[in-house]
Order: sequence, then C-alpha cells, then structure tokens
Amino acid sequence: MSKQYFGTDGIRGEVGKGAITPEFVLKLGWAVGRVLSSQGTHKVLIGKDTRISGYMLESALESGLSAAGVNIGLLGPMPTPAIAYLSRTFRADAGIVISASHNPYQDNGIKFFSRNGTKLGDDIELAIEAELNKPMSIVESSKLGKARRIDDAAGRYIEFCKSRYPSDMSLKGLKIVVDCANGATYHIAPNVLRELGAEVIEIGTSPDGVNINLNCGATSLKALQEKVLEIQADVGFALDGDGDRLMMVDHKGNVIDGDQLVFIIARDALRRGEMHGGVVGTVMSNLGMEIGVKRLGIPFARSKVGDRYVLELLQQNGWYIGGESSGHIINLHSTSTGDGIISGLQVLRAMQTAEMSLYELSLGMDKYPQTLINVRFADGQEPLEADTVKQAVADVEASLGDTGRVLMRKSGTEPVIRVMVEGENADEVEQHAKSIASAVEQAVK
Repeated sequence: MSKQYFGTDGIRGEVGKGAITPEFVLKLGWAVGRVLSSQGTHKVLIGKDTRISGYMLESALESGLSAAGVNIGLLGPMPTPAIAYLSRTFRADAGIVISASHNPYQDNGIKFFSRNGTKLGDDIELAIEAELNKPMSIVESSKLGKARRIDDAAGRYIEFCKSRYPSDMSLKGLKIVVDCANGATYHIAPNVLRELGAEVIEIGTSPDGVNINLNCGATSLKALQEKVLEIQADVGFALDGDGDRLMMVDHKGNVIDGDQLVFIIARDALRRGEMHGGVVGTVMSNLGMEIGVKRLGIPFARSKVGDRYVLELLQQNGWYIGGESSGHIINLHSTSTGDGIISGLQVLRAMQTAEMSLYELSLGMDKYPQTLINVRFADGQEPLEADTVKQAVADVEASLGDTGRVLMRKSGTEPVIRVMVEGENADEVEQHAKSIASAVEQAVK
C-alpha cells in the first residue's frame, strides 16, 4: 500500500497548508496514540526544533495524544537524535520530533522514533494513516493522558554524547567553531565540545523562531568557512536545524561533506581493528567514496536516498557505518540514528588517533566532480516521464560512458526533481547537468 501522508522522513510541508495545520496534527496525535495504545507504557516523548510554529504543533499533538489516553513527556527544543536516545532511556512507546530539519522556518514536520530509537517501520506508518481515516473519539476522562515537562533532557543528552568519546582522550588544545544553524543543538553542541576540553567559538546559537537554517548551518557553510579562517581554528562543525546532519570545514576553509566524513570514520575504525562488515552509501554518494572504501578492502553498497534506507541496508547486511553526502551519518557502534554531534566526535577522534589534520585525513578520498541541480514542479506533474527529458539523459549518459553517471529522482521532502551528474571533468559535468535541468524545466512549463 502507498502512503498518503508519510514521506521518506515523516510528514513535512509548509505551515498552515496540507497536513501541517493544528487540525490535522491534533488528529495525527490521536491516531498515533490509538496505534501505540495497544503497546507498552502508553508514554510518548515530544521534542522540537526552534522554529516558531513548534509551539502550535506541540500543543496540538499533546491534545491528540491525551485524547487517545497516552501520557506525554515534553522535552522542549532538542536535537532529533536526542529524542531517539531519550525514547530508549525513558522506555517510551515512541519519540515524536516536530521539525522540518534543514528547511526554512516556514516549513515544519512531524517524524517518529520507535521505542528502540529507530524510525518507525512502514507497517506502523500505514496503521497510523488508517486511523486518520476514522472519526476521532476520546477515551473516558479518567483515562486521558497527562503531560509533564522533562527538565533535565538537555543534560542527559550532553552526557550521552560525551560518553561516546573515549574516556582517556580529551579535546584540549583544539580550537573548534561550531555552527548550530540557530536550531535545536544551540544549547547542546557547544557544551559537549567545551566539557570535553575544546576551545569553542559559537555561531548560529541565537534562535528567534524564524532564523533557523537562515544563511547558516549545514546547508549554508560560508559563515563557518569565514570564521574558521578568521580565527585560525583547527576545524569547524556545521549542524542543521534538528542536529542529525553534519558538514565540516578544515583549517584551510575547505568543506568536508558527508561522503568524506563517512570515509574518514570507516578508515579510522579499520585502523583500530573495529571495522566490521562494509559501508552503506546512497545512490547520491560520490563515486570517489565508493572507490576509496573499496580500495581499503571494505565492501560498499548503495541504498535509496534517506537515512532510514541507509539504516535498513546496514541492518540487513549486519554492518555498522553508513551515510549520505548531505551529512546524515550513522554508526551503529555509537547510536541508533544519524547524529551530527556524535559523528563530529568520531571525526575528531580520527584526527587525534592519526595525529593528522582534517585536511590531511580528507586527502585519502578523491572526490569526483558532481553537480546537483534542483528543479521545482507542481503537484500532478511527472517531468521525468517526458520524452525530451529521457532523451537529454540518454545523450549525457552516452557522452559520459563508463567515466560518470546520471541520477534523476524526486525529492522525498519537497516538490523538486534532483538532477545529479558525476564525472571526471568538472566543467563537462556542470554543462551536462544544466542541459538535463533545462529539459526538466521545459517539461514543467
């Protein structure tokens, strides 16, 4: 069965439209409560990022869950991976995150974690959608759910992050710039790094409800690059609005993306004799990452785009390390989902263990030039089916031969077609991507 509301990462959209309204989210809370009330503890945790609409959606979710007889623990602004972790430690039936991740403040979304700290399975999402199609009812008054604030949530998660770093190591002597995207990690990431001994310079830690991801964070790295160079920092961290993505900047100001970071983490695990199995990337992962990993003797596999699919393939293969070029990185040795802070600590560990800078570590993987262009389309349009688009793709593939590849896909989180071309020559790759994107734009018009 196809899903009506759930995408690759929960339910997401523009606030006030579609599913991101108080009315829908109220019923969503009730539907989730109905599905979960047949299980365990009748307890759900709710966390959110810093966008202004979070207050409204939190209240609606809380009301719906209460109506279904589920108790609620309110975490306040917290990173997505923190909610995954706390769902496990509180033995909750689920953790709910109110966030649109890297999107601007006008968007918001709802995503869910199971009691094990992993994304909900398709069967649970389908069961929730089935409940949404039923009339809403309310349990009798004595069975209504109660809500309480969990005041020490941030402290618990900070200690968890620190526990993922070796107890016999310290970050003393490292100067780190951390950009929290004015998002959910603003009161977490700087404290983790400082308490481990680093000198920390903060940017993007003054959320006002509407500046989340605005010219900062993992999707906009210019400010971080400038600050790293200005103060001659050793390294820069860039997190996204909900803290599950990480991009980094080396001391020369170069961006180190998710593919490179996964490679560095995997190679460090191999050096320490802790690399078990292979590495999972996605269809968007750079060809250089695949070649670099295989050169180390590590198996490599590609999943569909989305960290849930990376996790699924890791679990199917019995592997531990995987990620996306966008900065979603999973290491099941350390935690159950993508975690920007913990991924950053793993990279810092690799730097210290090898006694090498991030720049030097990144040289172990040769990135192929890759151009990604997003083309927006309207509901009901199928530009990928247009003959002109298919011909443009065929022409580029014929030109690239075995030295590159083309990938066309619909985003799972926004109405765009992603056109990706990869090859040996950067100028040719860019021109090929533009020619295909132009064909898609014409098909959309």
